[in-house]
Amino acid sequence: MAQYQITLDSSTLHQLFLGGSADPGMKPMLESILNQVLQAQATEQVAAGPYERREDRQDFRNGFYPRTLQTRIGTLTLQIPRLRNGKFSTEMFVRYQRSEQALMLSLMEMVIQGVSTRKITEVTQELCGAEFSKSTVSALCKRLDPIVTAWNSRPLRDSRYPFVLVDALVVKIREEVSVRPRGVMIATGITAQGQREVLGFHIDDSESEASWSEFFGRLKQRGLSGVDLIVSDCHGGLVKSIRTHFQGVLWQRCQTHFLRNLLDAVPKSVIQELHGRLKAMLHATDLDTGRHIEQQILTDFAKKAPKAMSILEAGFEDAMAVMVLPESYRQRLRTTNSVERLNEEIRRRERVIRIFPNLESAQRLLGALFMDHSEKWLSGKRYLCMEEYHAWRTVSGAPSAKVVRLR
Repeated sequence: MAQYQITLDSSTLHQLFLGGSADPGMKPMLESILNQVLQAQATEQVAAGPYERREDRQDFRNGFYPRTLQTRIGTLTLQIPRLRNGKFSTEMFVRYQRSEQALMLSLMEMVIQGVSTRKITEVTQELCGAEFSKSTVSALCKRLDPIVTAWNSRPLRDSRYPFVLVDALVVKIREEVSVRPRGVMIATGITAQGQREVLGFHIDDSESEASWSEFFGRLKQRGLSGVDLIVSDCHGGLVKSIRTHFQGVLWQRCQTHFLRNLLDAVPKSVIQELHGRLKAMLHATDLDTGRHIEQQILTDFAKKAPKAMSILEAGFEDAMAVMVLPESYRQRLRTTNSVERLNEEIRRRERVIRIFPNLESAQRLLGALFMDHSEKWLSGKRYLCMEEYHAWRTVSGAPSAKVVRLR
């Protein structure tokens, strides 16, 4: 039989675990690939290949033992190498199983608490095996919960985060006999090297100023620093909290939310005409041009859409704050769209659960998903090239100071 040398990077492994496939040939192929990877890791730890005679070898092979691994394409059976004088160790699957474990735990808890449907029962049996118990759930929680908690409280002092984007979504959580909506506050940052990172999340009763203040306070205690720009929507409690905790930092009002707020206050007869004019204003090449277009819009639509014009006049400066930055950074920092795409990925998993059986389950699943995305971002290519920004900042000073001069 022909032997093949297969090379896999972490991105390919991630897709194999999380992508899923209905192809029946996928399972034996993945088992073969992963067994080859385990063999290669055994060679590294032994410091010698099978039957290879070397004076500097560290150990000797002593057969294999089977181990199952749950993936989206079914249960894989892997052959784990045994070593004669030591213990073979591998951490290659831990990262890719966190979110899967959290999803299974949420479904299992729903069944145990008697709040699931027959469909949920079938799903958990398919994912977790024929039977499970409260002790099984407890054991899995003890293994996964500390990992999520440690990640969400990790120090942030080793990096500066010039750009921070914050957003929130609402999930439903069962508390005793009632189901309550809870706000999930999310912060992502762009490091001084241009890499994206999920800084953390916080689940609270609402998106009030107190809730956001608690979240921002935790981020600062963990060492969040070097912030020049924060991008968010115009939620009252959020904006007040930003002004309290990040005094002197430039605030960019998300242009997507701003545009939506404007058009919601416009009569249907003028929406199409106004939409094009507003897009031209928001995408102006410089701030003076944007102001000129704004004045024309205020004049032309003062009688047609007076409420929308009041919103435009009050929010223009905050929605155009990003214009003080070099042009190459404006497109990705004018909105919270990058966080919205992260939220969509979260929603895709959260829709499977619909109602979290308890707060701990929500923290576990959401935390595992945020961890996976953050590690994917940090190990991928740079999101922004920061050299131009650092050069511009050296010449211009802090962005917030420049905004004060402009206003």
